[in-house]
Amino acid sequence: MAGTDDAVADDDALFVLTAVLLTPAQFPSVLGDDYPAACAALGLEPYAEGYGLVLGQDGDGARWTVVVDDVSLVAVAIASWDCGMAYDLSPDERSVVCGLPGWPLALAVAAPGVPAPHDPPPDPEGEEADLPVLTPPDTDTWGPAQRRLGADEIALQWAAWRDQIDDETTFTGSDGTDDEEGADGSDEPGETDAAAESQTDDDVAEAGSSEGSPDGSANGPAAPSGAHPGVRRALAEAHAYVDNPPPPGRIRSAFAPGDARTLRADGPGWSLVARTDDIAFVLLDEEPGEVLPVGRGKALPGLLQALDALAVRPS
Repeated sequence: MAGTDDAVADDDALFVLTAVLLTPAQFPSVLGDDYPAACAALGLEPYAEGYGLVLGQDGDGARWTVVVDDVSLVAVAIASWDCGMAYDLSPDERSVVCGLPGWPLALAVAAPGVPAPHDPPPDPEGEEADLPVLTPPDTDTWGPAQRRLGADEIALQWAAWRDQIDDETTFTGSDGTDDEEGADGSDEPGETDAAAESQTDDDVAEAGSSEGSPDGSANGPAAPSGAHPGVRRALAEAHAYVDNPPPPGRIRSAFAPGDARTLRADGPGWSLVARTDDIAFVLLDEEPGEVLPVGRGKALPGLLQALDALAVRPS
């Protein structure tokens, strides 16, 4: 790999800025809908043990993503940094799988004492001379990567997003009629028997566009404007996962307050984030920046429970 040996042979030659895990339970969603897809984006085999991705700069300031197989070392470093503790992440040369030019994620930091971050120059004699430089997704466009990043944001800031849906919200069923279900999941008179009998349709609730998210960078949920076929499709495909489990990482379960879990599920063109004791939000490729709330209803709790049983969890 071009520049890899020079970048990682000497511990002091790579200035480590951050690191992320690439495992079935935790991986940068920007890379793909599931763990095998994320590995494929980096040209890696989807080994069950996973990898650590170390992002840094070499002595010339060039961006490098160093892939290591010492997952435990990277996990300890990340946990220490999250707790505000210093940790010198210096992977052993024997644990280095490869070095990839560029960064797949946008970083707002840079190593001191070296030139500003930049793409490494191509090395015509390198074994991977044709490998494209890794770059973060363009935030000015909307597509699968941005959709997954949006779902990640909701999962991280669930309380702020959830506060935008009050108990007076009326979710809209897939037949286009209001089902009179509040945001707390309670069933009020007026819900039709037909809607209650349909497992997928009973879940569907759609919200139109609204300006202003918790951080001001994306649209937020608003009043419903009719059932969305994309939401119906996403829920139907999520239901299908129960009978035909998807690739590892397509469904992930993480800690949430109380006895609940935070679920992340992805599929072709859609992402879902939910709390097992609450509602769900759906993001779609065909609806740039829109966050579509899904009412709890009668069927969503069972779906979330079934997805949680299939999900991979951080060890």
